[in-house]
Amino acid sequence: MSVLDRLKDAVGAKGFSTDPSEIAPHLEEWRGKYHGHSPLLLKPASAADVSAALRICHETGTPIVPQGGNTGLVGGQVPLNGEVLLSTKRLNRLRGVDESGMTCTVEAGVTLAEIQKCADERRLLFPLSLASEGSCTIGGNIATNAGGTHVLRYGMTRALVLGLEVVLPDGTVLDMLRALAKDNSGYDLKQVFIGSEGTLGVITAATLRLFPKPETCVTALAAVPSPEAAVALLGAMQSQTGGLLSAFELMPRIALEFVTRHIAGARDPLAAPSPWYVLLEATGGRHANLAATFEDALASAVTAGLVTDAVVAASDTQAAALWKLRESISEAQKREGASIKHDIAVPVAAVPAFLAKATHAVLEVVPGARPVSFGHLGDGNIHFNFNALAAGNDPAFLALWDEVQQVVHDIVKEFGGSISAEHGIGVMKRDSLPRYKSHEELDAMRALKAAFDPKNILNPGKMIPPVLRL
Repeated sequence: MSVLDRLKDAVGAKGFSTDPSEIAPHLEEWRGKYHGHSPLLLKPASAADVSAALRICHETGTPIVPQGGNTGLVGGQVPLNGEVLLSTKRLNRLRGVDESGMTCTVEAGVTLAEIQKCADERRLLFPLSLASEGSCTIGGNIATNAGGTHVLRYGMTRALVLGLEVVLPDGTVLDMLRALAKDNSGYDLKQVFIGSEGTLGVITAATLRLFPKPETCVTALAAVPSPEAAVALLGAMQSQTGGLLSAFELMPRIALEFVTRHIAGARDPLAAPSPWYVLLEATGGRHANLAATFEDALASAVTAGLVTDAVVAASDTQAAALWKLRESISEAQKREGASIKHDIAVPVAAVPAFLAKATHAVLEVVPGARPVSFGHLGDGNIHFNFNALAAGNDPAFLALWDEVQQVVHDIVKEFGGSISAEHGIGVMKRDSLPRYKSHEELDAMRALKAAFDPKNILNPGKMIPPVLRL
């Protein structure tokens, strides 16, 4: 019996597909930059199914690529070399909710939006929030250590995971689904798999932290004259609200123009254009006089010259309209033609200087490119993007991707930053990683990979750069 036939038997009749039309949507990522191929799509419905499939792959040396919602942006989830593809979407059960302990246990294929809804129905909050939350899955979120808009208050995905169930490359199931805030009983193995991009094991379930649902939420869009003013505003608002900011998003004028041009129902709520904007949100309990404190802090910022104009949402509908401006930027950028994108992080205080130096450097390489730098200023994570001057320039513009990326990443390193803040390494940044990480760090990563996956069957060629040392 062939390996593929053995894998089909392992997952059952409903657990696989060889239909090209069903496999096709799994082979291309959202930006269209990476395209793969695979002879077999596995659709396991349990950790036992995953274990059986990986055991066969380990025994036969068959490479396999795990995939969640296929919303990754660095090619980490695409079977680029004809590997078997394993989708976790049928691992979609809610295993349990502990309302008093504020935890829930879910399988890897549950979407982020479903977890948010589950928490909300119990007047609780799961704070991870991404533009792709309707389709991304929690397994993928954990495997990439996703960030999003609320990292400022609640931290990255890593901070929200209490326990994991993981299947190792040889089929061993690690049951680490402990709902404990404190557990010092040895190595914290779950942390090894969070952010590992499916190279060390397949996450099949997770126990997650929930939080009390805020009773009060204040959202505003503030016009600011510069990134320097935005950083100063961040400090002032954090101080005056007692650290209750849950989001602080920086946007340039061009991003707002893209969104209002291409996204139905989007409009600029302020009377006059501004070079930069900040979308900020604070949340608290029902008895906290948060709205008054928030508005007083904004008024003080206007007096200090940090803010030139602002609108505070008077309803949930208005708040949603303000968030739509921020969350639609990527889609609007796509409609403006080709773009070269970076997901970088530098210390918050260094963001203005980084933006100035890196923008100038990129325009030296690509004169006329349109800078569209936006993102999570509250934690120093900027999506440092450039659109082509015109759609007709797309092929020539995209041909400069690698050159522009190295220019940007070299400047990120100068500022003590990271070339990947929340999107991961995948294949896009794998070969450039040795330029920005030490040999010692990379050797430690390779040792970890070899310990868990000695046959290199699990998501091979992703994240871990080959040894090129002389």
